[in-house]
Amino acid sequence: MKVLMISKACYVAAYRRKLEEMARLGIELTLLVPPFWRFGARRALLEEGNTAGYRLVVENPLLNGQHHWHAYRGLGGLLRRLKPDLVHVDEEPYDLVSFHATLLARRAGAKVVFFTWQNIDRDYPLLFGLFDRYVMARSAGAICGNQSGTQILRRKGFVKPLTVIPQFGVDPEVFYPLNDWQGSRRAAGTERPYRIGYVGRLVPEKGLMSLLQALAELEGNWQLEMLGEGPLRDKLAEASASLGIGERVNLHGGVPSNEVPAFVRGLDTLVLPSLTISNWKEQFGRVIVEAMASAVPVVGSDSGEIPIVIGDVGLVFPEGDAAALRAHLRRLMTDLPLRLDLSTRSRQRAMDCFTQASIAEQTCAFYRRVMGG
Repeated sequence: MKVLMISKACYVAAYRRKLEEMARLGIELTLLVPPFWRFGARRALLEEGNTAGYRLVVENPLLNGQHHWHAYRGLGGLLRRLKPDLVHVDEEPYDLVSFHATLLARRAGAKVVFFTWQNIDRDYPLLFGLFDRYVMARSAGAICGNQSGTQILRRKGFVKPLTVIPQFGVDPEVFYPLNDWQGSRRAAGTERPYRIGYVGRLVPEKGLMSLLQALAELEGNWQLEMLGEGPLRDKLAEASASLGIGERVNLHGGVPSNEVPAFVRGLDTLVLPSLTISNWKEQFGRVIVEAMASAVPVVGSDSGEIPIVIGDVGLVFPEGDAAALRAHLRRLMTDLPLRLDLSTRSRQRAMDCFTQASIAEQTCAFYRRVMGG
């Protein structure tokens, strides 16, 4: 089967491990990816590595950096040269790139599959609504990153094949436990501070103010390590100081993706305290599975997909409830058998459900379903 995948996200080398696994399963795969992606004035360059077994085509799209408006002017010629059986548009159906790819793929005689994280039923502005309806009407199937996405597509009248597969998995050779993780768990809070961590954007909807409020009254020897950038950074520093915990909160800023695994495996607990807002709720929580693969217990809010991803190998609290979050953290800090049990089962759940190899197998199986074989 010849497949063309279009994905701006795959400028990140770690995400392309899935593609290597798909190629090992016999898919004749080509990836169309930008040479960089703009984030305001900053360019995130196409990272090296993880290109074995498939063809990489690099083209700078029109309106690079515009999630909803970018498109590849050379796509028509690429389709004529490749003659793929299937085009996998790794973008939301309401984006211009999805509309453009679906239009050209249909002309080239290829079937189309799109991906969506959208887990809130919402109305789109006129053009986005047109793109959305066109892509859904002419696609052969859809991959949803979460359970809510399937319900939304069905309510919209999408009757084609659907599946739930995270966009990318975790690489267990990159995210793995400390060699002496059991000894590390035993030492936490006694011989050294108990390391509570957060990884992600520093924005209000991630519930970070609730996390600070929970920690302000948490007893014991703990330290908060926060990795990420965002507009809330200064306010988090100010709030930490005003709550009297400024010296115990470390704001590390952003780091290259290859430095994240070591940060995560050095934690004792990872917290994802996301809050649902009018136009967003947690769509997956990739850092959850990265922590699980690293045998780090997870505490998450009940926003969006978080409870489903965590399953029974972590602790879940009502979003925005600082007291409930504090109770979970206190329990983990004082209950060593619980910490060890969650660490062991978290790693196993990640290996069973969320590795790049598992995601690749599920994706290829869906391709065969869509193609009728």
